[in-house]
Amino acid sequence: MALAVRREVILLDRCLTWPQLAEIAAGSPLALSERAAGRIRAARHVVEAIVARRVRTYGVNTGVGALCDVIVDPAELRQLSRNIVMSHAAGTGAVLGAAETRAVMAAAVNNFAHGCSGVRIEIVEALIALLNADWLPDVPAGGSVGYLTHMAHIALVLIGAGSARHAGERRAGADALAAIGMQPLQLEAKEGLSLVNGTPCGSGLGALALLRTQRLLEWADVIAAMSFENLRGQMAAFDAPVLALRPSPGLAQVGETLRATLQGSAILAASVGRHTQDPLSLRAIPQVHGAARDVFDFAAAVIGRELESVTDNPLVTGTPEAPRAFAEAHAVGAALGLAADSLAIAVAETAAMSERRIDRLVNPLLSGLPAFLATDGGVASGLMIAQYTAASLVADNRRHAAPASLDGGVTSGLQEDHLSHATPAALKLLKILDNSQTIFAIELLAAAQATDLMPDAAARARRTDALYAGVRAVVPVYRDDRPLAGDIRAVLELIRTRRPADF
Repeated sequence: MALAVRREVILLDRCLTWPQLAEIAAGSPLALSERAAGRIRAARHVVEAIVARRVRTYGVNTGVGALCDVIVDPAELRQLSRNIVMSHAAGTGAVLGAAETRAVMAAAVNNFAHGCSGVRIEIVEALIALLNADWLPDVPAGGSVGYLTHMAHIALVLIGAGSARHAGERRAGADALAAIGMQPLQLEAKEGLSLVNGTPCGSGLGALALLRTQRLLEWADVIAAMSFENLRGQMAAFDAPVLALRPSPGLAQVGETLRATLQGSAILAASVGRHTQDPLSLRAIPQVHGAARDVFDFAAAVIGRELESVTDNPLVTGTPEAPRAFAEAHAVGAALGLAADSLAIAVAETAAMSERRIDRLVNPLLSGLPAFLATDGGVASGLMIAQYTAASLVADNRRHAAPASLDGGVTSGLQEDHLSHATPAALKLLKILDNSQTIFAIELLAAAQATDLMPDAAARARRTDALYAGVRAVVPVYRDDRPLAGDIRAVLELIRTRRPADF
């Protein structure tokens, strides 16, 4: 991920919002307000009082997980923190991308800034320094049932272990710290547990998924409108009074977008009454895309609340004179897992409907256009196999849409006997988004090709004409004269980097 040269600093005061977290993931620097730094320091004083008074507290002076009843000698508290990081860094598979890693790191800082974790300010400042210098720890994506392994691999770099990367260069953790003028940190009491605890993985990845979903849904509406126009749909189904009979903010928004995008289409004006009603992949665009938008709003509210929440266990409150610690379950990300699972299904459904429109565009029995949108039928296959590709990605989405929240499992000797799988849910949501972007890119490619092959010269809507021109600015008409994969990549890049309003 190439970072912009100049970005506005995001100031963390009370807590981050999900759009701010997404901005940091894209490269914006992060800074703590004085109030946030004060909360972090105050919580650390509480932990130091707990240690000094030998108040029995989970993960501070006891073991963790099923070892929670094992008392740890004060002389071994530093070793306990270091050992937690080392033993929990058990991730596997390919490392997270830069945006994903930045999102998780920023969410961790956000969690500490609530002032209930008790880590030293030096820990938080080191995380921010790595983030702002774009030295990103190598974080294996696999191996988490909730939250532990991802943050452990980030914590490795803070103590000089593990590895990090910057601008394509990979260095050992200690060398990465040296590159930004820092020395490895020695972890104190509770810091090892706090660094691996909470829901920063799920909330960070979830915020990134929200941004990508928001942009994909914007594209989904206008791409569907282009297909609707080329397939000569019946606009009456999108009339505002008709749609208002089914109250839904998302449905109303999609209906408004479709009407605005298709306004002035001579093609659709000439098609009025040609048939009684359209197939559902055309007629139900507001209902399906609108439902996905409603689920998006639900997921955004959940992730927003998560960022407002303390998700460390134990959490500390009070004062050094009257320290309090609470062993609770705020680190369990059930709400995050359910939200990510729900949004994954919603995105997958919109993409499945997109594939049905692709099929209608390339099928001459349904489109009235040349078979498979080929410019020379018989010797040319046109977009025949692009529809196969879309069908394959829809099937892959279906497999990934199975809810992670229900996976369950038992870990830590029956101590952790319920698992919500929030981080895996967010990771597979991101995978579904990747697949769905490609499916909609194929639909946009097919809609542009259909526009070129329309048998009459009736005027298109101004907005669909502008979108068509945007596609043709990056790929010419397809004539079986080059690998189709290149055209799909070009249009996919258009969707990833631009917004419909740009055209």
